[in-house]
Amino acid sequence: MNKKLLLGIALVVVIAGALVGVKALQIKTMIGAAALFAPPPEAVSSSLATEEQWPETLSAVGTVNAAQGVTVSPEIAGTVSEIDFESGATVRKGDLLVKLDTSTEEAQLRALEAQAKLAKLNAERNRQLHTDKTVSQSEVDASEAALEQAEANADNVRAIIAKKTIRAPFSGKLGLRLVNLGESLNAGAGIVSLQALAPVYVDFSLAQQELARIQTGLPVRVTSDSYADKSFTGTVTAINPDLDTTTRTIRVRATFDNADSLLRPGMFVRTTVELPGAKPVLVIPSTAVLGAPYGDSVFVINGATNQVVEQKFIRTGRNRGDFVSVESGLKAGDKVVTAGVFKLRNGTSVTENNNTNVVPQTSTTPTPPNS
Repeated sequence: MNKKLLLGIALVVVIAGALVGVKALQIKTMIGAAALFAPPPEAVSSSLATEEQWPETLSAVGTVNAAQGVTVSPEIAGTVSEIDFESGATVRKGDLLVKLDTSTEEAQLRALEAQAKLAKLNAERNRQLHTDKTVSQSEVDASEAALEQAEANADNVRAIIAKKTIRAPFSGKLGLRLVNLGESLNAGAGIVSLQALAPVYVDFSLAQQELARIQTGLPVRVTSDSYADKSFTGTVTAINPDLDTTTRTIRVRATFDNADSLLRPGMFVRTTVELPGAKPVLVIPSTAVLGAPYGDSVFVINGATNQVVEQKFIRTGRNRGDFVSVESGLKAGDKVVTAGVFKLRNGTSVTENNNTNVVPQTSTTPTPPNS
C-alpha cells in the first residue's frame, strides 16, 4: 500500500515538473520573440533645412485711421428743418447736409439790413454836408461809426444763419444719419460721421531699440482678417519725435492710397515694415516644429536605409508664410520631419512619403495668408 502511494506521488511530481518546464520554455520563447519584434516604420513626410536670403522686417499691430474724419455737428443749437443727405452717401466738400430753422434770424436780418441802409444814407448825406461846411467832422465820424455798427450787426446775424446751414467740411463718405426732421439739436450734437477714405493712415508702435532702423520712406505691408487673400502696400510717412515713457515705444505712421476704400478707420491690421537689404537664414517648414512648454523641437531623420529619427531642440526666429527661420539647433542639409511629428519619439523608425498629392505645398506667400 505504501509503495503504491509513493509511486503515485512520484508520478504526480514528474508530471507537474514536465508541465512547469514546458510553460517555462513557452514563456522564454515569447520573451525572445518580443525582444526581436520591431514595430513597422511610421510614414512621415520630410524636408531639408535650407539657407535662404530673407529681407529684414519689423512686425507690429496697427490701427487704421482716416486722413480726415469727424462727426459733423452744429456749432449752435437749433431745430432741424431740412436734411439733404442719405446714410452711406459720398459727398464733396461744401455739399449741404442739414439746415436748422433760421426764420427768426432771417427776420432779424431784414430789420438790420434796413437799419444799415438808413445808416449808409445818413453817412453819405453827412459827408456831402461836411464838404459844404454845413456839419462838423464829429457828426460825420458819428454817422460813419453808426454805419459800421449797423453793418456789423447784420453780418453777425448772417454768420448765425451760415452756422445753421451745415455743409460737408471735406470730401468723403458719410455714415449713418443720427438726426430727424424737427429734432431740436444742442450745440455739438452728432449729425453724421464723415470719413475721408483715400488716403488713410495706419498707426503702430515699435520698441525703442528699433529706432535706429526705422525711417520715413520705407515700404509697409498690412493684412487684415477682413480680407484674408489680400495685402495692402504703403509707405512710412511720419515718426513721433518722442517715445511713450510708459511702454518705451515709438509711434509710427504709414500712409496708404486706399483707392478702393477697403481699409476703414478703426480697423485692426497686422503691419510689416520692410527694411533695406536681406539676411541669410536657415529655413524649415513651420509644420516641422513641435512646440512644448520646455522648448521647440524637431525630429531629424538619420540614416539612408534604416531611417530613424532624433529629436533636436531648436530656437526659432521669424515666420514668413509657411516657413520659420531657425537660429540654433540645426544646420543646412538636415532632413526634418514635416508631417507626422506627433507620433514620433527618439529612435522611431520611419519611412518617407513626399508625394505631392499627399503633402500640402508650402509657400512664403500662401493664399490665404497665415493669421
